This record gives sequence, C-alpha cells and structure tokens, in this order.
Amino acid sequence: MSAPVRTTVILLFAAWFIDYVDRIAIAVVLPTIGDEFDLDRGQQGLLVSVFFVAYALCQIPGGMLADRFGAKRVTCWALLAWSIFTALTGLAWSFSVLLLVRFAFGAAEGIFPSASMKVLVERTSVGERMGAQGLIMSSNALASVAAPLAVPPLAAVVGWRWSFVLAAGVGVLVYVAVRLWLPAPRDQAEGAAPAASGVPVREVLRIGVLWRFSLMLFGYAALTWGLSTWIPSYLNTERGLSLTSAGVLVAVPSLAAALGTLLGGRLSDRFEGHHRKVILPAMSVAAPALCLMAVLPSLAGAIVCGTIAVFAASLCYMPIFAVPLRSLAPELVGVGSAIVVFGGQVAGMVVPPVLGVIADAVSFEAAFAVLALGPVITAVLAMLTPQDTESFTTAVHRRMPPAGTPVPTSTEKESS
Repeated sequence: MSAPVRTTVILLFAAWFIDYVDRIAIAVVLPTIGDEFDLDRGQQGLLVSVFFVAYALCQIPGGMLADRFGAKRVTCWALLAWSIFTALTGLAWSFSVLLLVRFAFGAAEGIFPSASMKVLVERTSVGERMGAQGLIMSSNALASVAAPLAVPPLAAVVGWRWSFVLAAGVGVLVYVAVRLWLPAPRDQAEGAAPAASGVPVREVLRIGVLWRFSLMLFGYAALTWGLSTWIPSYLNTERGLSLTSAGVLVAVPSLAAALGTLLGGRLSDRFEGHHRKVILPAMSVAAPALCLMAVLPSLAGAIVCGTIAVFAASLCYMPIFAVPLRSLAPELVGVGSAIVVFGGQVAGMVVPPVLGVIADAVSFEAAFAVLALGPVITAVLAMLTPQDTESFTTAVHRRMPPAGTPVPTSTEKESS
C-alpha cells in the first residue's frame, strides 16, 4: 500500500474500532443495566434493537449525504455525533430515556458506514480495495475482543455510566485525527466503473441486485449480532460466570472473527469478487457448528463450536461487499453500499429481541439453534447474485441508464 492508503486504513480502522466498542458496550453490561432498571430479557434486547432501528433507517440517507456533501465531511459528522450520544447513554435516568438516547446514537452511527466505504473507494485502486477494507473491518472483531475484556473491569471501578463517558472521549480523539490527517482522494480510482452521472437516487434504490446483496448480509449479520448480543448474558446467567470471565471467553471467537475478516478480504481480491467460492463452503460449516453449539452440554465444546461458526461466517463478510464495491461508479458508492449495509442492520434490529423472547420462553440453546437460519439465507443468496463486475453491471443497467445516457426530466417524459 502507498502511504496515503496506509494512513486511510489506520484512521478508518480507528473510527470503526471505536464505533464498534461504543455499539457493543451496552451488550456487555446488559445484566447490570437490567438489574438497575428491572428489565426482562425482552426489554434488554429492545435496548440493542432500538439502536438498529435508527441505524438501519439512516443507512441510505447516510449514503446520500456522503454522495452529496463529501465522504470525509459526513464521516466526521457521524464520529462527533455518536460520541456525544455515547456520553449521554451514561446519563440516562430511566429505561425510556435510555431507549431515546440509544435511538439517537443509532441514527448518528447509521450515516457512518457508507461514508466510510466511500472514503476508502476514493483513495484506493480496485485491486487493493478489498484487502484494505478487510483490514479496516477486522477492527469490528478486535473491538469485540476489547470491549468484553475492558468494559466489565472498567465498569466495576467507575460504574457502567462513566465507562460510556470515557468511551465517548476516545471517540472525540478519533474525530480530531480523521479531520486533521485523512489524505486527499485520488483523482480517479484505477479501473473503476464509468461514471453514471445524472442517475437519480430513486433509480439506484430500484436496483434489485443490490437488495439481493443486502439480504445476503442480513443472513450473515443475524448470526454475528445474535451471538454478540446474548453470549455474555448466556455465560453470566446460564453458566454462572462473572461478566469479566465471560469477556475473556468471548475474546476467543472474536479473535477468530478478526482473522476470518482479514482472510476474507484477501480471498475477495484473489478471486476478483466471485463470492460464491468463499460463502458456500464457509456457511456450510457455520450452520452445523451453530446447531452443535446449542446442544453440547460442555462449556468448552460450546465455545469451540461457536468459535468455528464465527470464523466461518467472518470469512464471508468481505466477499459479500466485493462485487458491489469493485463495480459501482464512485459517485454511487455511498447509496449503493448503504443498500447492502441496510440488510445487516435490519438483522441487528430484529434478531436480538427475537432471541431474547425465545430465551425467556424456551431456552438460550433454542435461541442459538434458530441462528442457523442465517448462514442458510446467505448461502442461498450467494447463488442468486452476480459473481463479477461484468454480470453485476449488466444487472444494474437493467434498472438504470448506462454511463453518459441523459436522464429525462419530468417535462421531457410527459412530452414523449
């Protein structure tokens, strides 16, 4: 990588890392918050899912903002805003106030992913893009290691409220670094798709193939968010471990997820998209591993199976994005990537409370077994989506005009 690309990767890695820590910290301390506010598991799951309601709703508007006002500007807006709401999480005095703050927090974070992806696309060539994105997105898995290890002892010393305030301070520091040191964009990413100037956003939203990639990400995110939300509570309430001990155990599958994300990015570049080559074998391992995790009585066996499932699923994250990010015109990356990310956030919105209800009504084991549907959805959609830029572009042009084709105004349409 060139020096500007390395700097971009480091800064976006830091932004995604604190994004993810701020997001999952609440799952780590859910038992404590549940005790303080007298919440059942369904209500605790709602604290997680209300974030995803706002997060999902703001994905596409975030992409539109990035395409209109610039990716760096929107990335900085998001960083500063979600840091403020992270601090306000620690000041909430009731369950309803906490819900409102987490909703606002989700809206602030929701405009970030597509802006971040556009920042990277503007500063990389096609050949290095997915490897760089894999490095950046490995931050999510590493944050999943850091948060369970750091937040419980920090909360034990200063309280769960102050732990959110301190995390917000780190977010402000990252905001300053991105604002000051993010390199300027390349003039034109090498090998990028031709510009699709004049294409209205509504035409992009009608591209069915992008929604298929979105549904593919839904299946992946159902697995990852289901486990990351409820594993700490499961180990604490069902296995009798302290939150600190649970955090140590959660670090094992999280490290596997980081490795899987990195490897998935490299495989995406090597296979030039062709996500089916990674997703089908990987999800064929993840689904049965989840089922085994749900039925094994041994804690060690459950952790091993869960780690295998998470590693296999994480191999698929970057391949899901490979073809869209390699193929979309630069000025459509914001909205296009937001459509794909939207599916993952819908999973985060729906799955945690559903699993919480299943855990209360039946058991945690039954809830985890239901997650095996996620890998099945992703594998099926991998068979129904384009595998390379040529087939993706053909599918896209069925819904929108090729580059250089003028888009008729409403007056022209009426006269014709």
